[in-house]
Amino acid sequence: MKRVGKPVFFIVSILIIAFSVLSIVGVSNTYGDKTTVYVKGGNDIRWGIDIRGGVDVTFTPPESVKNVTDENMKSAETIIKARLLSLNITDSEVYTDYNKHRIIVRFPWKEGETNFDPEAAIAELGATAELGFYEGTEKTQDKLIMTGADVETAEPMVDTTNNKPIVSLTLKPEGKKKFADATGKLYSSNGTISIWMDDDMISAPTVQAHITDGKATISGDFTSEEAKSLADKIQSGALPFKLETENFSTISPTLGMGAKDAMVLAGAIAFVLVCLFMIIMYRLPGAVACIALLGQLGGSIAAVSGFFPVFPSFTLTLPGIAGIILSIGMGVDANIITAERIKEEIRNGRSIDGSIDMGFERGFTAVFDGNITMLITAIVLMGAFGPPSSIFAKIFTPIFFMFGPSTAGAIYSFGYTLIVGVILNFIMGVFFTRLMLKSLSRFKCFRKPALYGGTK
Repeated sequence: MKRVGKPVFFIVSILIIAFSVLSIVGVSNTYGDKTTVYVKGGNDIRWGIDIRGGVDVTFTPPESVKNVTDENMKSAETIIKARLLSLNITDSEVYTDYNKHRIIVRFPWKEGETNFDPEAAIAELGATAELGFYEGTEKTQDKLIMTGADVETAEPMVDTTNNKPIVSLTLKPEGKKKFADATGKLYSSNGTISIWMDDDMISAPTVQAHITDGKATISGDFTSEEAKSLADKIQSGALPFKLETENFSTISPTLGMGAKDAMVLAGAIAFVLVCLFMIIMYRLPGAVACIALLGQLGGSIAAVSGFFPVFPSFTLTLPGIAGIILSIGMGVDANIITAERIKEEIRNGRSIDGSIDMGFERGFTAVFDGNITMLITAIVLMGAFGPPSSIFAKIFTPIFFMFGPSTAGAIYSFGYTLIVGVILNFIMGVFFTRLMLKSLSRFKCFRKPALYGGTK
């Protein structure tokens, strides 16, 4: 490597420190109750369910349902996504395992949520929601007038005559004709049209007019919240079968954030102790390594927070934080290997410049092998536990196809932060460290062998 100028150390170290501080604190401006974020920092990280708290549920068709097709599963996935949106749950994950006929759903608590009922939400997501209009008060197939498939829109409203919640329906052309024929037939005899949701009769009004405009209402003894829930179910459509809950778990926001705070504190303490160890054991190379490690930490945070506009923010989970800590540990390992090689070369009588060059050159093979091994592991984890549409999942489809997508987002986050850490390890721990150390070695005061671990 060519000789490096003296100013290089100051330029590189200032850039690393400035970048790290900026990636951690970000840049934003608050005016009144509006906050404008110019550069995203640590506070803008999107936390995973295991930190923010939320629900993790796996749905399966009942055992009594035979010959479940991929179309059935795709339809169920689409309807579940629509129902999540109707519940104002927008930050959700829905994956379908077509091999084992499972639908895996994850959604976090909403900000400030205090009274959310996860079991009720799960029951609503898995309900068939099959709407049916029947002649008379019994649910028999020969008396079926129309189904929810004949409904164009469903909206919760309030009946102005009695101020009670109702559901207003606008029918499709086919439904409009069916409903007009039925009400025309039953109007003269004051007949009844019963309305059923799955196996529950929710209303049985008497036909009081011949309705030809394709408008219908559902009234009953329900609250405004129940009316909205009913309208949402009708609007999203009926599942091809009722989904059963194979398993589900919930994590409270307090527990998740507490675990995050503990892990972040542990990481900060470990970082300080590692820096002290590096400086005491390896002196000048150790001090330079600490600057590089700070850059690696800042780069890891930037990679998940959305600091770089061209890269979207990434959901960070507890294993993801562990991945950051592990990758920094690998960065420490890389610096230790290099520093030991430099120390050994100096003790063998080589010059300062020659020792630095040989230390990085001979230590690179071990650093490269260790990081490539970790990179392969991270790619496999992202392929096995990531979304089926991801590039790594597609690469490993021939290997993992028999298992189906496990979609463990927490493990996917771990793999992602490991990959980022490997890249940053080469940038910070190898390239920038070498630049800074060779720059410092140009100063007369830093050309003492003792500063590199050698004897005086």
